[in-house]
Amino acid sequence: MKTRRLGIFAVKDKKNKMRGKKLGDMNKVEVIARRILGWKLHTWDKWYDYEKGVFIEHFQPDQNLDHAMLIVKRLEMFGFTYSLKSENEVCFNDVCETGSTLAEAITNAAFTLADNSSIDEGWL
Repeated sequence: MKTRRLGIFAVKDKKNKMRGKKLGDMNKVEVIARRILGWKLHTWDKWYDYEKGVFIEHFQPDQNLDHAMLIVKRLEMFGFTYSLKSENEVCFNDVCETGSTLAEAITNAAFTLADNSSIDEGWL
């Protein structure tokens, strides 16, 4: 299968077909990876962490607790307090969210922070 670049970058959809995607169409994972973790998209499934000089493949914090905990550590570094309200509800300071799993709850709370709060220009 040939990969064509469309728009700003190319991504695969659920049927494993490539489709163009613009930055305005970012999903939760993209918002978190870019705004909270400070990563840059290298290819459709690979992120690059400039601080550590490593590539991260198949980043899925809503499905993988280890990936979600990277978000927790980063937000704690920025001064947010992480608290576990219940098995599937977490808070970062006063922003609380739920999910069907702990990883999804962390992802939802991080997305709420990244998407709705004023973001320091250094994060972008």
